Amino acid sequence: MTEFLELETQDAVRMPWNVLPGSKSEAAQCVIPVSAIYTPLKPLPNTPTLPYAPLRCRNCRSVLNPFSIVDFSATKIWICCFCLQRNHFPPSYQSISETNMPAELFPQYTTIEYETPSDKAAMTSPVFLFVIDTCVIEEEIGYLKSSLLQVLGTLPENCLIGLITFGTYVHVHELGFGQIPKVYVFKGSKEVSKDQVLEQMGFFANKPKPATGVIAGVRDGLSQESISRFLLPASECEFTLNSILEELQRDPWPVPADHRAARCTGTALSVASHLLGICVPGSGARIMAFLGGPSTEGPGAIVSKILSEPIRSHKDLDKDSAPLFHKAVKFYEGLSKQLVHQGHVLDIFACALEQVGLAEIKVASEKTGGLVVLAESFGHSVFKDSLKQVFQSGGNHLGLSSNGIFEINCSKDMKVQGIIGPCASLDKKGPLCSEVVVGQGNTTAWKMCGLDKTTTFCLIFDVAKKDSPDAIAPSSNPQFYFQFLTYYQHPSGQMRQRVTTLSRRWVAGPGSDLIAGFDQEAAAVVMARQVTFKMETEADFDPIRWLDKSLIHMCSRFGDYQKDTPSSFTLSPRFSIFPQFMFHLRRSQFVQVFGNSPDETAYFRMILNRENVANSVVMIQPSLIAYYFHSGPEPVLLDVAAIAADRILLLDSYFTIVVFHGSNIAQWRKAGYHEQPEHQAFAELLKSPREDAEAIIRERFPVPRLVICDQYGSQARFMLAKLNPSATYNSDAPPIAGGDIIFTDDVSFEVFLDHLQRLAVH
Repeated sequence: MTEFLELETQDAVRMPWNVLPGSKSEAAQCVIPVSAIYTPLKPLPNTPTLPYAPLRCRNCRSVLNPFSIVDFSATKIWICCFCLQRNHFPPSYQSISETNMPAELFPQYTTIEYETPSDKAAMTSPVFLFVIDTCVIEEEIGYLKSSLLQVLGTLPENCLIGLITFGTYVHVHELGFGQIPKVYVFKGSKEVSKDQVLEQMGFFANKPKPATGVIAGVRDGLSQESISRFLLPASECEFTLNSILEELQRDPWPVPADHRAARCTGTALSVASHLLGICVPGSGARIMAFLGGPSTEGPGAIVSKILSEPIRSHKDLDKDSAPLFHKAVKFYEGLSKQLVHQGHVLDIFACALEQVGLAEIKVASEKTGGLVVLAESFGHSVFKDSLKQVFQSGGNHLGLSSNGIFEINCSKDMKVQGIIGPCASLDKKGPLCSEVVVGQGNTTAWKMCGLDKTTTFCLIFDVAKKDSPDAIAPSSNPQFYFQFLTYYQHPSGQMRQRVTTLSRRWVAGPGSDLIAGFDQEAAAVVMARQVTFKMETEADFDPIRWLDKSLIHMCSRFGDYQKDTPSSFTLSPRFSIFPQFMFHLRRSQFVQVFGNSPDETAYFRMILNRENVANSVVMIQPSLIAYYFHSGPEPVLLDVAAIAADRILLLDSYFTIVVFHGSNIAQWRKAGYHEQPEHQAFAELLKSPREDAEAIIRERFPVPRLVICDQYGSQARFMLAKLNPSATYNSDAPPIAGGDIIFTDDVSFEVFLDHLQRLAVH
């Protein structure tokens, strides 16, 4: 596994197959597709940034890289490794030689960044448009106000701020009018067009409206004065904004006892999108929506106002008995297209005990690369600490970038099926596009309105090479090349381009070379993204059956066994943990939706689809660390057998971190032994997992929920739900003294593996 981690630290890429199957039929037998998990903006300390534009092939537009063949003689030409086109170097490269090479040809710089010196005037300031839900109780408004007021003090002075509040009506605040609070009001029950926003908000009160053309920003028909009424630099509007927020009150519209509040989330987001499209198109602005309940009014409503009608559940969605669901999804799909066209991002901070409609809004947030945080209240640390992290500077910042375009190039005989991840297709069709489409496909270029240093894509490829007796002839080139181009606006405002060029080799036949290049962690993550995508897009899809069939085929293909003899079955160390990952994926919240709302399921899947391999593996198979009196912390199996009376366990399932005290530890703590000087060792034992949990929380976004519980306590369920049920209420053997059992009918990993071996050897 270490060699795959080294590849990731060099190029931010993990691939399930690091040696590629040599033909279409061999790739199909491999079950897991040829794919790559790529983090475009992962900080790479050894990557240089070059102060000039990249040199591109005049035929396929790929960038000069260490795998290009270079002729240093008087002719000074380079041959593209993708299309074999001969290209002349420009005059600026005339002094190059084998001892004086430009950085992009150094073999260790397979990933490199280019920063073209740009005009300071062209560098846009970051824009944040806060959209605040006021249909919440006073206590929640108080929590939200205090969090926002803290954040406003940390914003860069040059960034532009706007404010919209909404309840039954949408209120757009004119921050540039400092004398008295001034707002423009839109009715929440009706859809608002861009022209209505232009007209009602007086953008052309002092000058005539252009008769033709699109009105978009200062360049196209608007004056700077009219824009700065609604979007002001933080340094200029801090006092006005603080005053408005401090006086912010609950939506005054009366709500009957048997009704929900009339909340027009869809209209508010639509007005926010129009406002940014008019004022700052293409700027990478962010709409930050703070939602405190379900949308019940106007476009995008997810439930009626009558309280006796429940919010849609997974069962309703399966039976197609959620009347407003498809209509709301259609509305948000339209909103996502508008936001992608404008280059703007939608961030969602959903803080409520009931659902807010994240399952419907998901499409708009995911396609624009927006951040998502789901918490129970605006007073919860999950929300407060996550919001602080968005605006944090220093080593732990998110590195929010914008205006990204991602392109891909690869050698012939490979086609691109698509990307599963937070991006939108640019419909750039070409010979590299596969007929099979997965995720955002049918293109070789994608728009990323917003991305940060952890945003990760899963690229799925299709081997197009047909079978032939000499599929990989000795004379043909066994090397295969990929190139990923990411053009984006750095947080500093500079436009940059990161280029990653990879080389992998083809191999013919089912030999051990394929097994040697198998990365089981990356494979588990690709399977997880694929299964969640299929669950959302394919009717009557059975995820458990699909995962089981895939795993059985993998084990039949790559296991060592005698036919019909299960006891002879063995797997190479390269594959040995993969069945375990699949077992936990089958039981995870991504596949098992029972007990979760559609909003929670949408949230979990959105985070899975944007995180890197290490974080995604923790979501699929949580890590478990045990703390003892007489030895240091050590990892233990994710099994109910890990529970002991005199042990503390730390479970990291990515979304939740659980500190679990064994029954004896809990009794000693309640008796106050840790406060007595002679029991210093016990105090240290209690403190150690808490400190480790805090260290994990500091480095993660969204901030996970911390649960501190005791064995047999009510919150122990957070731990027990994730453990392998090797001891249940049905088990023959009694539990070990101080141990525990799980009340479930789920099969244990041992039974699962036994069945897998029997089916694989047939």
